[in-house]
Amino acid sequence: MATIAIHNQEGKKIEDLNISDAVFGVPANNELLHQVFMVMAGNQRNPIAHTKDKSEVAGSGKKPFKQKGTGSARQGQKRNPVMKGGGVAFGPTNERNFKRDLNKKMKQKAVRIALSEKLRSGTLIAIDSLELKEAKTKAFVQVLKKLEIAGKVLVAFSGEELATTIVSRNIPKTLNVETKDLNVMDLLNNKYLLLSKKSIAFLEEKFQ
Repeated sequence: MATIAIHNQEGKKIEDLNISDAVFGVPANNELLHQVFMVMAGNQRNPIAHTKDKSEVAGSGKKPFKQKGTGSARQGQKRNPVMKGGGVAFGPTNERNFKRDLNKKMKQKAVRIALSEKLRSGTLIAIDSLELKEAKTKAFVQVLKKLEIAGKVLVAFSGEELATTIVSRNIPKTLNVETKDLNVMDLLNNKYLLLSKKSIAFLEEKFQ
């Protein structure tokens, strides 16, 4: 069973906590992480590029010139894609759908792998509690500073600690999430992960 150092809000280590290998000791699997990340990224895409086909461009359906005798290829209407000012053939449209499904087991395993990678890389920081005595942004900034967190950090709050998100949500390079909503995209997009003992217990219960 792996262990992780628990710090207080002053940045001092207060204990070593045994944590589950089933959650924080999962072997690396970059292929699965990449697959889940790309599906999640695709599901968030909102296609806005749109080209008009010949049914959407302005223009009449009148034959632009006679069928024979001009030396040019016959044309039925000036909205044809081969005509100047005509529609676009095979262009991008805003009706494209990039959404794909992932089964629950794949998503959960990918989260456990990402958590394990954070622990192995030393970028998973554990704290005894994220509940502050003083509900001020500068107080939370000091907590991050004393924990020596410099860079993008994902802060996962347990249900009991959600009130702290009010003071931490405006801090640059800090992303708040409820622990039950932890996902691969957020874990990979942020260098550090800050968890409390309550969040660790929640994850161990969830994934056991």
